[in-house]
Amino acid sequence: MSDDPEEGMLSWDESVFRDEHVFEIDYVPETFRHRDSQMESLKYALRPAVRGSRPLNVIARGPPGTGKTTAVQKLFSELRAQTDVNVARVNCQVDSTRYSVFSRLFEHVFEYEPPASGISFKKLFGQITDKLVEEDEVLAVALDDINYLFYENEASETLYSLLRAHEAHSGAKVGVIVISSDLDLDVIEALDSRVQSVFRPEEVYFNKYGEREIVDILQERVERGFHEDAIGPAVLDRVAELTAEQGGDLRVGIDLLRRAGMHAEMRASRTVEREDVEEAYDKSKYVHLSRHLRGLSDSEQALVEVLAEADGGRAGDVFEAFHDRSDLGYTRYSEIINKLDQLDIIDAEYTSVDGRGRSRELTLNYDAGAVLERL
Repeated sequence: MSDDPEEGMLSWDESVFRDEHVFEIDYVPETFRHRDSQMESLKYALRPAVRGSRPLNVIARGPPGTGKTTAVQKLFSELRAQTDVNVARVNCQVDSTRYSVFSRLFEHVFEYEPPASGISFKKLFGQITDKLVEEDEVLAVALDDINYLFYENEASETLYSLLRAHEAHSGAKVGVIVISSDLDLDVIEALDSRVQSVFRPEEVYFNKYGEREIVDILQERVERGFHEDAIGPAVLDRVAELTAEQGGDLRVGIDLLRRAGMHAEMRASRTVEREDVEEAYDKSKYVHLSRHLRGLSDSEQALVEVLAEADGGRAGDVFEAFHDRSDLGYTRYSEIINKLDQLDIIDAEYTSVDGRGRSRELTLNYDAGAVLERL
């Protein structure tokens, strides 16, 4: 055994990571394990587009972090590389109105952004369909996290425009994949009846990963992202165990690997140990919270902040503090409460108040300190 105290320690210009991008949220893995049946179902729905026809519409549902977005990204990449099908994935957490969705589609079709102002939805829509007909192109659209369109009451109008594109402009061929991680949301049931009558999608369900499946998937990230022998099997098993505790959400496991690696580097260690994983887990377990908060508007974040500072409270009392901070009225305040409740950031339960009828009691579903830190 060496007496050198610096043996096994990193120097300033070294890293445990071979390629840290492997742990970024937008990384698409080369191999996609344990999703063969789901990929086949999506390929079946998209195959007509390769022949120049409208693809079948699809609902891809399942808990967060189960590969829905990755599956669509991989298939869309294949279509871009091997066919003339035009594909567009829209992140509805960012683009949560019909107009902003179609602005993003315009950008995909024309390869430049539409004018920032002064163009009506009708004209925007018409230019997109004109281009598709002129180029004889099929457009496959993925509305990722469509639940955000429902939270803003924009889902029915958006889908109606997409599904009726061929009627608005003869020859326009558009197919839609909707992706939802909100298991409490019945997409079909929540749509207007006029949309339900034309939306007859194939359903593809992405089930929660088991612990051994999580190990298989994360092992590839470890091999590509870390230097050899930086993470041993026992440490990886612990990461998988903690990921399974968070509903099998792979994003938790991937973030946990990255943070554990960074913690090992803080110790100047060449290997990631269990202590690094345990330390990193305190932050990685809030991946869902961080993602939700990033997608909120300033006024929505302001209400979350008020609730965190007051540790919840009755809706009427909380409104006073919120109004002082945002200057918004009660109607918009109530809409924001409903959205935060649907996102499971808060619980909004009706309770009886002596002499005042019923009021909603608002409580955070996360530790207040963790919320304020991430805001």
